[in-house]
Amino acid sequence: MTTALSPMSPLQLVREGLDACVHCGFCLQACPTYIALGDENDSPRGRLVLMRALVEGTLPATDPDVDTHIGRCLGCRACETACPSGVPYGELLEATRATLAEVRPIPVRARAILWLFGRPAWLAVALWVARVLRATGLASVGAWLPAPIGFAAAMLAATTRPSWLNWRRYATPGPGTRGSVALLTGCVMEGLFAETNRATARVLLANDYVLRAAPGQRCCGALHVHAGDPDGARRLARANIDAFLRSGATYIGVNAAGCGAMLKEYGKLFVDDPAYAGRAAELASRVRDVTELLAAAGPTPGARMAAPAGAAIAYDPPCHLLHAQRVAAPPLAVLGAIPALRLVPLADADQCCGGAGIYNLMHPRTSDAVLAAKLARIAESGATLIATGNPGCMMQIGAGLSRRGLHARTVHPIDLLDASYAARS
Repeated sequence: MTTALSPMSPLQLVREGLDACVHCGFCLQACPTYIALGDENDSPRGRLVLMRALVEGTLPATDPDVDTHIGRCLGCRACETACPSGVPYGELLEATRATLAEVRPIPVRARAILWLFGRPAWLAVALWVARVLRATGLASVGAWLPAPIGFAAAMLAATTRPSWLNWRRYATPGPGTRGSVALLTGCVMEGLFAETNRATARVLLANDYVLRAAPGQRCCGALHVHAGDPDGARRLARANIDAFLRSGATYIGVNAAGCGAMLKEYGKLFVDDPAYAGRAAELASRVRDVTELLAAAGPTPGARMAAPAGAAIAYDPPCHLLHAQRVAAPPLAVLGAIPALRLVPLADADQCCGGAGIYNLMHPRTSDAVLAAKLARIAESGATLIATGNPGCMMQIGAGLSRRGLHARTVHPIDLLDASYAARS
């Protein structure tokens, strides 16, 4: 006989969410790890059974199989979209990982990454080194080394900005009738996709928003909470809540889907913190993906881009935009504002690419199996550009494309709209 979890364990506190599951199985074909591995323990339904066993004490939190199957989950939350019963799977998964972390340490590799992202000075140094490797071409050369080093190098090489993107400044601030926006600059976005952040600012100005600075912002905390370290996430989130509310902005604009999903759930993160619960909920209510802001404004149409001529573009929605935030139409409205853009359909676009934060570093084999399905669909589409609004997805898919010799590359939808606006001037 095993012992049930403590009444105050994270999973026990949200156990009511387990009762919503009716074991219908609709989640199975929505789950990338179940499709790739064919093991029901690696499906949402199977993992929910494991969670209930933990709660009821029929399995101990130290059981290595529990850790294996819970750890293999991508956290893509596609099962939430498919579920007819409204099971809060993402919340249950995070609570389970936090519960397991109380009895089994988070893996050393993951702890090292979380440590780095929790310390801005050290992270800035690491990202500077990454930019040097990218600028010197060493990342592109290293991309052909065996995995995992080769794949990591290919991910870095995938952050190289396409040469045809127009960087000219064109935006003239308007009266700001749409409201004010404070941008989450982000860790990887500012470190490796800084020009996309600049493009985001320009397109918002061009659509009659005004910008507000939010100094003091930090990493959003998504990596920490997904890994089972909610306390680490809260330390970072408090700094963000203070910084963004101090800005006085009407909206908090985010161009990274994973970060946006995290900020929108700050209210849940601080539900038991009387000092921050109200402020966290207030901040969360102001968070918008940048495509939501642009779709609300129209967006203003651009002009036909000079390059890449004849490109076929497929939109691949990031999981934490489509499934966690339930934002589907706004990114297509952004792409629709670009004249003569040739969009091609992408089969199974709602399936994860296998990146999932640091998942590809922790579970490379499963990640590669999930990515293989995505790359096959891209090859079938004939697309030469894959538009997706999350840095991890851009790097994961971009690395897979290059290492498999597919002549396509990833790009952020905002960069395309920015180039279209620049073509008007």
